[in-house]
Amino acid sequence: MTSTAPKTVKNTTQKTTPTHRDPSRKDAGKTARAAELRAANINPRTGLATDYLNHFNEAIMLLEMIPDMPDCAKDFLTWRPLSYREHFAASNFRARELAIAAYDTADPSIRGEFDSLTGAMTSILTAVGAAMREARQDKTRATLAEQATGWVKPLVMLAGGIINGQGIQSGPEADVDYIMTH
Repeated sequence: MTSTAPKTVKNTTQKTTPTHRDPSRKDAGKTARAAELRAANINPRTGLATDYLNHFNEAIMLLEMIPDMPDCAKDFLTWRPLSYREHFAASNFRARELAIAAYDTADPSIRGEFDSLTGAMTSILTAVGAAMREARQDKTRATLAEQATGWVKPLVMLAGGIINGQGIQSGPEADVDYIMTH
């Protein structure tokens, strides 16, 4: 015998009230954040500040002086590597907390490329410092200083390019995207 009783169907749909978010409020927040970062000399597009490169430029300046003033090697040997966070935490940069927070929330691929470059610079400068400690002649220290300068300067320029957003997305489409979202 076939049953003619109606089948019970379980209702799996739930009524939800859509939440409407005001897109202009979100845009205003992004615009305010970008303005705050720009005012602090932090690139709003990358979340990075060029002030960190001063840490490496200081070492380069000392290295450049060694060939003419060998006693500057002692000054270079006092230079110690600092991470981005350590640099800003120890600096007098007026927006140091903002710089650290912006770095922490920066696009991981941009930050990774930047950290790779600054890590290479740190490795070079640390190795040159160790070699200078072992060197017995001023001429050897001068040669090491000249070589290190030749290696580190281009890396500082590349890191500056990353900070300033060069190479992260290039072309007119990237410019339009950036303008439309900021």
